[in-house]
Amino acid sequence: MKQRSGNWQERLRSATARGGHSLPSLRELYRGDHWARSRRLVAAASDAGYQAQLWVASAGLGLQPVEPEAQRAPVYAATFSTRHADAVATSTAENAQWWGHLQEGTGQVTLQELGQRGPVLMVLSEVYASAMEEELLALGKQGSEALLIGGVREVPGVHRVRSDAGLSHALGGTLTSLNARMAASWLEHSRDHALTSPEAQKAWNAWSTATTKPVQYNREPMSDDDVIAFIGRETAKVPDISRTRLLRALRDSGRACEQSRFASLYKRTTGER
Repeated sequence: MKQRSGNWQERLRSATARGGHSLPSLRELYRGDHWARSRRLVAAASDAGYQAQLWVASAGLGLQPVEPEAQRAPVYAATFSTRHADAVATSTAENAQWWGHLQEGTGQVTLQELGQRGPVLMVLSEVYASAMEEELLALGKQGSEALLIGGVREVPGVHRVRSDAGLSHALGGTLTSLNARMAASWLEHSRDHALTSPEAQKAWNAWSTATTKPVQYNREPMSDDDVIAFIGRETAKVPDISRTRLLRALRDSGRACEQSRFASLYKRTTGER
């Protein structure tokens, strides 16, 4: 894994040197609703009284600042989704190893170092949180003020807010951008308070409890072909989306598929074993 990561980093440095100023900035490099919403978090943080800087956790680049505009990188294809053609590894453990090597070679900073500078707000999917778990644990241990929206499990010392599909009707947008929208809403509820203060938590809990709606189960049945088409379409848009989250997205859209049947069709579509 270390050699593979080293080869990747060498190719990355070579492509960066060749491309120079013609390469896109990190702000321009990424696409999709989730990224658009993530970019808006800087303004939301400013409105809440913070001086914020946006960082991107990239399976190809490590942890990188989006600003300044001089921060550029070649177009690349890399993901922590082990079922995708552009997967950097074949297991969660290998993803974590890859992230560690990548951070050593190309990452600009660690989560612990960001925590030493001030409060840290993290918006992470399940697979990215798993890959970065060692840094998340270290961040929690050092006692920095840290908030995780999404993630995969509780991290001691880090306040975590789980994804809640029941809030999507109020926050709008797609489920792929739900975590970023939840982060923006949290910032609105933390105005005039510290990021994870008891007051901010109380305001968020009161709003989210009153706002969330249970998932409706009067769903429309789907044929195998329809389910396969859905899986192919959604994994193309979000390669690192987990099977569990994908099934949740399907059901939240008002359609039905039994869990074991969905798993079988998912494996057939993605080639997962």
